Amino acid sequence: MKVLNYTTSYLAVVLLFVITIWAAVFYFAMLDEIYDSLDDGLDNRKGLIIQKAARDSIQLPVTDFGENDFTIKEIDNGNAIQFLDVYRDTLMFMQNEQDFEPVRLLESVFQLNDKYYKMQVITSMVEEDDLIAELLYALIGLYIGLIAIILILNNFLLKRIWRPFYHLLKQLKNFKLEKPSIEVQQTNIDEFQLLNTAVQRMLKSNIDSYNSQKNFIENASHELQTPLAITINKLEVLAEQENLSEEGSNLIASALDNLERLTRLNRSLFLLSNIENNQYLVSQPISIKEILKKVIEDFGDQLSYSQITLNFNDQQDCNVTMNPDLAIIFITNLVKNAIVHNHPGGTINIFLKSNGLTIDNTGKNQSLDKQKLFTRFNKEKQSQTSTGLGLSIVKAIADLYYFSVSYTFTGVHVMQVDFKK
Repeated sequence: MKVLNYTTSYLAVVLLFVITIWAAVFYFAMLDEIYDSLDDGLDNRKGLIIQKAARDSIQLPVTDFGENDFTIKEIDNGNAIQFLDVYRDTLMFMQNEQDFEPVRLLESVFQLNDKYYKMQVITSMVEEDDLIAELLYALIGLYIGLIAIILILNNFLLKRIWRPFYHLLKQLKNFKLEKPSIEVQQTNIDEFQLLNTAVQRMLKSNIDSYNSQKNFIENASHELQTPLAITINKLEVLAEQENLSEEGSNLIASALDNLERLTRLNRSLFLLSNIENNQYLVSQPISIKEILKKVIEDFGDQLSYSQITLNFNDQQDCNVTMNPDLAIIFITNLVKNAIVHNHPGGTINIFLKSNGLTIDNTGKNQSLDKQKLFTRFNKEKQSQTSTGLGLSIVKAIADLYYFSVSYTFTGVHVMQVDFKK
């Protein structure tokens, strides 16, 4: 969700909460004001009726409302002295509505000609259900109007204000270390200026570190290859001498094994660094099925030697766009991992689908550590031939092309690749 929409959603909830509270306060305040106004009117009407009665203009008693809005009945002195004015709501049948409608009623007592009279005065009042309905409709309209105004502000004013931020975000999304160029928009907003400066400073630092690391790895790998090749060559020549003792031959063979392992490790680390630095830019459509056939054929002798049965379900093909060299390395390491971590007489099953690949193999009868499986130099057993980088390279290639690689144990070790982006 975009930040503007995220802000709008919060504002919508807050406005709904605020308007609800405001509506309740406004309703009770308005109702109190209405009652005050009605009660003042009733009190004034009471005074006028008493004055009119004092001039004998009203024939007492008045037993029902009829055409009047009041009644007057005589009461005894005891009840009159203790009586206090009462304002209350009640219902009265209205001829025009043919229904009972709410009215405001005042009950009071007054003295006239040494007699006490109880007077009831009524006035029509606003129906609360109608008032609530009208208020609700008004508030809904107000809420919709406010949300519409906020959306308009977000889409025109705020989007314009946030334009430098989105421009920077787009630049960062398309940023590549191989092409370290980024343009920022000038803005008068201090926070965005600070963000632009901080991002440019951080990118410059990362680019410098990347170039330094890249040069170091390339130089180190290049410098190591030559002395390693010379040393291996000299040891091979030394091993071919006839007067060499058996102990010397064993020591030379051990040294050659370690040097060859160091050579493989050097190549693997260099490859891993190049993958993580995205130096394989050339991509083209690749048939995973054809690569699997070639890799399985290349491992044919090793499968026969290890007495491992490999079953390949190639009824479907999977086409992906990636660097062809990385595609071969990716598949080779997956198949090699299934062979190396298998046992003599074991089985490997390969299932290829249009959007994924599954490789399962028999091996150690327990699950591997998923947290460490794709980390560098992780090995379940010490091996002189393994560098511990095979699955790390697989994971690096998968991350480069946004593939998904997962491991599960279901009695057999299952490695699953999802090529969908």
